[in-house]
Amino acid sequence: MSVQVIDKSSGVYKVVKTIGSSSDEFEVEKLKKLADEFIMSFHGQQTLAFGHQDDDTFYQSVYNSIQKVQMLGPELVLGRIFDQIGFNVIPEELFRHLVISRLIYPVSKLKTIDYLQKYKGITISVNEIYRFMDRFHKSHMEDAKKISYTHTVGVLGGQFGMIFYDVTTLYFEAADEDDFRISGFSKDGKHSNPQIVLGLLVSQNGYPLDYEAFQGNSFEGHTMLPVIERFKAKYKLEKLTVIADAGLMSNSNIKLIRAKNCEFILGGRIKNETDTLKKKILSLKLEDKKYSELKRPDGLRLIVQFSSSRASKDAHNRAKGMERLKKKLATGKLSKKHINNKGYNKYLKLEGDVTITIDEQKYEKDSVWDGLKGYVTNTRLSADQVMDSYRQLWQVERTFRITKTDLKIRPIFHYKKRRIEAHLSIAFASCKLYKEFERQLKEKGIALSAEKALEILKTIFGIILKLPSGKEKIMLLDKTIEQQSILKHFS
Repeated sequence: MSVQVIDKSSGVYKVVKTIGSSSDEFEVEKLKKLADEFIMSFHGQQTLAFGHQDDDTFYQSVYNSIQKVQMLGPELVLGRIFDQIGFNVIPEELFRHLVISRLIYPVSKLKTIDYLQKYKGITISVNEIYRFMDRFHKSHMEDAKKISYTHTVGVLGGQFGMIFYDVTTLYFEAADEDDFRISGFSKDGKHSNPQIVLGLLVSQNGYPLDYEAFQGNSFEGHTMLPVIERFKAKYKLEKLTVIADAGLMSNSNIKLIRAKNCEFILGGRIKNETDTLKKKILSLKLEDKKYSELKRPDGLRLIVQFSSSRASKDAHNRAKGMERLKKKLATGKLSKKHINNKGYNKYLKLEGDVTITIDEQKYEKDSVWDGLKGYVTNTRLSADQVMDSYRQLWQVERTFRITKTDLKIRPIFHYKKRRIEAHLSIAFASCKLYKEFERQLKEKGIALSAEKALEILKTIFGIILKLPSGKEKIMLLDKTIEQQSILKHFS
């Protein structure tokens, strides 16, 4: 019997190789095995033919040919998107691994080493990571920002006119402060921990554009203008409309922004307006979803809208705040230091020298503001456009939430400023990768959230085989329908 490898791919039988011939049954089986190995080498076949189910020698040979088993899903999909964004021009392979692994396994640098070893077959020391971070800080940190910006502009059709700004705080586990990590008002409730203040600029749909870190005791209202000015100068942008929440609105901030000829839409603090203007606001008697436009003393437009659903929420929150105050008052844990205008503490008042009570009358009067929302702007946009634009500000909050929760940028264990900044840059690039992955899932019609799709990617494994020719081949293990769908759309 002759054993030959025949090719019929062109429709015509063609002998590719004659393996040998023999009349001995056992010899023929050996020739068949040689033919199987030749086919794998000749075609680069990526599937295993288990045609010898009772042959232990065959299974042992297959086992011996396996070099390693790896998680391949993240690199097959996220690695492709990483390249599409343009991050692959940064000549640091470790940057790629750290950015992608932060989406798949967002942990400390020490635990990232374990992840890279177990699932990527990459052996690296923590000192190598720290040396990389120092190099990256010196040579590529700004490159990562510019790459993200350029790609986002392309996604948005080559231009954008609005940017959204917000700030958050990031705390450190280390207790010691320095000139950068300083205790301050913490949005995470970690007031005793040293922290930094992070200002973030995003575009429509929440794509990250730029960021800047400030000392931990910086007032958030003073961060916006420096970030915007540097952003405009860096990319030579003439006109931008900045959208930010009421926490960044102060008279001094508004004067500075106007002096720079910058257009803006800010959340209005209508309770802080002049008495005359407050009387006008309360006399409007707006119906649900209706609005009115007023002029502030400084000439800016103030748009006030009423929402019945917002009114219900405001009333509910006030009631909850009052209930908490009453519980604290009953326990005797309230003191003079709590008498201020922060939150619901404004309902507290002193009677005599020592008695603290709740001002029920002030609480009831506050209800007249339920459901009212103000917007301050110097733009020429219609009131509807102003309100619609401001509503997109939640995209910044969501991007912060992704960065803080899904990517676990906090807490931060680094203490050297350059490594803190490198850590932020890696998280920023990961956030960009996440948002682009999310965008492409929607664009490709894949009905999965980014979180669910990432979980599926983590289940896609493959084996690396060493062929008789000495070459290595990657073969994916069995794939579920969901895995196949994602791979097909991102291939």
